[in-house]
Amino acid sequence: MQKVIFLVDMNAFFISCETTRHPEIIGKPAAVAGDPKDRRGIILTANYRARKFGIKTTMILSEALKLCPDLIVIPPDKDFYKKKSGQVMDILSSYTPVIEQNSIDEAWLDMTGCGRIFGNPLKSAELISHHIRSKLGLGCSIGISENKFLSKMASEMKKPLGITELWRKDIESKLWPLSIQSMYGIGKQTSQKLQDMGIKTIGNLALFNRDYLIKRFGKIGGRLHELANGIDDQSLKPRLQENVKSIGKSITVPHDISNIEEARIILMQLSDKVAMTSRKYGKRGHTVQISIKYSNFKSITRQKTVFPTCLSRDIYSAGIDLLEKSWNTHLPIRLLGISISGFTENYRIKQISMFEKSKSDKEQKIENVMDTLRQKYGSSIINRAALIKKRKN
Repeated sequence: MQKVIFLVDMNAFFISCETTRHPEIIGKPAAVAGDPKDRRGIILTANYRARKFGIKTTMILSEALKLCPDLIVIPPDKDFYKKKSGQVMDILSSYTPVIEQNSIDEAWLDMTGCGRIFGNPLKSAELISHHIRSKLGLGCSIGISENKFLSKMASEMKKPLGITELWRKDIESKLWPLSIQSMYGIGKQTSQKLQDMGIKTIGNLALFNRDYLIKRFGKIGGRLHELANGIDDQSLKPRLQENVKSIGKSITVPHDISNIEEARIILMQLSDKVAMTSRKYGKRGHTVQISIKYSNFKSITRQKTVFPTCLSRDIYSAGIDLLEKSWNTHLPIRLLGISISGFTENYRIKQISMFEKSKSDKEQKIENVMDTLRQKYGSSIINRAALIKKRKN
């Protein structure tokens, strides 16, 4: 069976995330950049409207404003982008269990054998793109091929919202004419050295003497020659369960929180998500930690040890205990987060009564059923009574 690998690349990710909460910037030149008030820092991401003025990533903000005085500049919100990235990865995980996240805004998917479920590669890609756009309001480009390198190169060919197939049979017509600077895996210095050797295109590199490339660049020379010929046998490296060190969720609230009851509801929602992810990975942790960022941007973290658990009730109970003891109520909360860690098998298990064990097993069975329903029908299909009651109020 032929391998089918997707590279899903989110378009202008940071500024696209901002567009979901600032719809007024749609159709206007806008960018995410540091220190917009002082006109310092660099451009992290510019939307496609701004790019028409020549504004690029890593450009100094003052230079960008000279090119486009009307540029709308938004300060970066890393927590918000991480949250959006997690939502994107959750959607991608519903299409295949084999995913390698390459950065905050892109990931490889092994879609081999998924055609029977989602249709041919092109239809599958269209389905994924529509899913992300309709649920999150974010656009992406998708490259389709039989290996990681070609799918990555394909994802760069049509932006924004492009879907491109690039199979090995297509490399002479689609890949080889591209400039050597555009080849994934080649930095500026290597690119310049290759150009000095007369290698201007990927095709030039593919047809160049491989032995000489190895002599000049070492093993990397042979690797680059293989890639230029569409050869890449690297398998995806998904995040393994045993490599998970902690599981956490946080949220930057739309308005500062001063009320403990409102904080309880948010903490309950976060605890539920952390517990669900813990069960997904088959993990039980014994350290619960909360993170608080106040309205003055000062941050604190507090943690406590609990009996190894993956249950929402236990995580929330520890979290609310930490919150009540740690929160300086004179300062409103801007961000609230909770995590669980300490997934060690040799952790000393304390004795537990048959009654407690039976109660814990029963609750885990209930939460497992909730997980199944949410995975099948969506996360909003079932919720805790306290959360539903709060929404009605």
